[in-house]
Amino acid sequence: MPLGSDKPGSSEEDKSSDSSESRDRADTSEQALGIRQRTPSPHRGNTPQSSPRFVSVEELMETAKGVSNMALAHEIVVSGGFQLKPSDPAEGSLEKRVQSIVHKAFWDCLEAQLGEDPPTYDHAIKLLGEIKETLLSFLLPGHSRLRKQINEVVDLDLIKQEAENGALDINKVVEFIISMMGTLCAPARDEEIRKLRDITAIVPLFKAIFSVLDLMRIDMANFAVSSIRPHLMQQSVEYERTKFQEFIEKQHNALDFTQRWLEESANSLVNSGAEATLAPAGAAASVGPAFCPLTVHNHAYMSLLRWNHRHTPFPETLLMDQSRFEEMQMALEQLTIVAAVLLITYNVTGAALSGLPGFADKLKRVVKVLLAGMHIP
Repeated sequence: MPLGSDKPGSSEEDKSSDSSESRDRADTSEQALGIRQRTPSPHRGNTPQSSPRFVSVEELMETAKGVSNMALAHEIVVSGGFQLKPSDPAEGSLEKRVQSIVHKAFWDCLEAQLGEDPPTYDHAIKLLGEIKETLLSFLLPGHSRLRKQINEVVDLDLIKQEAENGALDINKVVEFIISMMGTLCAPARDEEIRKLRDITAIVPLFKAIFSVLDLMRIDMANFAVSSIRPHLMQQSVEYERTKFQEFIEKQHNALDFTQRWLEESANSLVNSGAEATLAPAGAAASVGPAFCPLTVHNHAYMSLLRWNHRHTPFPETLLMDQSRFEEMQMALEQLTIVAAVLLITYNVTGAALSGLPGFADKLKRVVKVLLAGMHIP
């Protein structure tokens, strides 16, 4: 594929069917690989530790795929504006340079073949086959008429025969492809389709067609994401619960940090309750919240707003939202400082400034400007 289009990989069902066979060879292949489940580190204190066991490469790959799928589904549900974007290597990177060299070599070869007398259409026919597969992948089951048109016009066997007999009009085939792309593309791509019609040289036209097809793939994927989002929102909780249960069954210490996080929250509530009980008789009685799982849960989440992300491992069940918690924590710290400045200012100045219209808003704006970048080292 000259433009690095995605090709479906090997089925994961094959991997799962082979997993039982790989476990039978645990004494040989797994010991040779030496791949071990994550073992608890010394700084984890009293975290419950399960005995480590060897896991196979297949189990690791299956777990990694499950994590990736769950993270993608979670992001689709949580982020309402989630969209897939074309991947483009960074300018000047090694990947970008290699990609440019390979693509240039391919297109130069295609141009050389089409420039021969008579022209050689081997590479061009392969490209037409890939374009045909892509167009067919855009069709829904009910698009039988469009499917029939594509199969009739982009008939590779007939095109090969015409090329061998010198009767191939490749421009006519390409013109039909552009027309079909205009039929199937989103309205946002009409401008790109119009530009395709203005290109006359066949090699630049092929390059432009593949570029637009890549954009159409992204459009179709984003349409699929928006279609399945309501369903995912209904099933996300049960789906993630099932996935985490599968992780625990495969790796018994997979949620140790989550367990430690909840235990610390419970211990904190127990200690605060004990301190309230031991308070002097004359002191004001403070009745703490009832000790129940919901209280521990809420207290644990509140502790995330004071989390030391640099030195304390984040709970595994919340890793997909760690960046969001960091943003909330930074916003809370900034809000705390702004509130403290306002409180001190009004307490010191008293009525002298409290009556000035717009003073509080102006002071908040000034303080926010001063605090810009306060979390950047």
